[in-house]
Amino acid sequence: MKILVVGGGGREHAIIKKLKQNPEVAHIVALPGNAGIAADAECVNIRTTDIDGIVDYVKRNPVDFAVVAPDDPLALGCVDRLHALGVKCFGPEAKAARIEASKVFAKNLMKKYGIPTAAYEVFDDAKQALEYVQACPLPVVVKADGLALGKGVVICFTRQDAVSAVTAAMVESVFGKSGSRIVVEEYLEGPEVSVLAFTDGHVVRPMVSSMDHKRAGDGDTGLNTGGMGTIAPNPCYTPEVAERCMKEIFLPTIAAMNAEGCPFKGCLYFGLMITADGPKVIEYNCRFGDPETQVVLPLMKSDLLTVMLAVENGTLAETPVEFSDGAACCVMLASGGYPGKYEKGKPIDLGKAPEMAEIYHSGTGRDAEGNLVTAGGRVLGVCCTAGDLKTAVERAYAAAGEVKWDGMMLRRDIGQRALRILEKRC
Repeated sequence: MKILVVGGGGREHAIIKKLKQNPEVAHIVALPGNAGIAADAECVNIRTTDIDGIVDYVKRNPVDFAVVAPDDPLALGCVDRLHALGVKCFGPEAKAARIEASKVFAKNLMKKYGIPTAAYEVFDDAKQALEYVQACPLPVVVKADGLALGKGVVICFTRQDAVSAVTAAMVESVFGKSGSRIVVEEYLEGPEVSVLAFTDGHVVRPMVSSMDHKRAGDGDTGLNTGGMGTIAPNPCYTPEVAERCMKEIFLPTIAAMNAEGCPFKGCLYFGLMITADGPKVIEYNCRFGDPETQVVLPLMKSDLLTVMLAVENGTLAETPVEFSDGAACCVMLASGGYPGKYEKGKPIDLGKAPEMAEIYHSGTGRDAEGNLVTAGGRVLGVCCTAGDLKTAVERAYAAAGEVKWDGMMLRRDIGQRALRILEKRC
């Protein structure tokens, strides 16, 4: 089989490595891919948002199956266009991708169908929004309605923070059209859990849970990032919590999407908060998370392509989806200054890391001499698995210690919160 994977980050690298394990996969093309993905797939320099370019490529170079991984092309209807060509795809069509592409759509869906989430208000008028945050209870969360590269959510602990967040989104248009409408919602407290789930629009098969580390600095300090590391499974996601989530959140969400005429097929990401009142939805994503994918897929025992085909064909009920009982840790290595300004083109020395861990390339390139260099904020994901979390964390940091480039930064405490939770339980 010839497979097309749309995307060019660590998530896509993890997906491609897993797809390659199927002996039926003869060739994988990545659009646009990156320097690391080039070792596992043919990379073609077409932007993920260039839907016309993607469609034209597939017309000239037929593929047997396509995986559309990032949010932007899903929201822009990439799967719709490929389906129109007769190409089987993994990923939701544009109507269903609204569950991530529009925070307002998602919140209204949850309210209408009784899916537990934070209380909220929607505003498309800046003056009304500013008046509201001048009087609402604090802390409060301000969210841009549309896609904003993971930067459209601001937790506001002071009145001035809330005013600044509303002003940035609605007056200064820092998120463009995505911030012309906002959601202002109550601040929830409790441990966060990420659960990715395969669904064919009827059956839901959750993957192993994970815990992301969003802040740039140790101890959850500094600015929010796209994720500085992940562990799996998340110790806060107990069997009791999982049962409630399936009954109160997962299945009701799929039923709600069907009722709204936009059935969801693909990977649905549930961002959850385990509050004193039970699990609640913080956000939905319409695709694999990044970097959650880098710890979830290495623990997957079932064949990924087989499961993806079952999702597309509506046969997930008859398809086993199994994960190992072990643990995984992924440490992200980033460019100095990330998530703010950073320099590119720094030569990377991988040392012995590739022999010690799975290395997922998020933002790498090649210089004129063909040397591996940095090309993004998050550059590499260093992932290790083990029979227990402590060993997985130790292995990941040992491998990360082999990698060097000028200005490299990383968090030193990935997995420590989860280990403390596990210790208390013992």
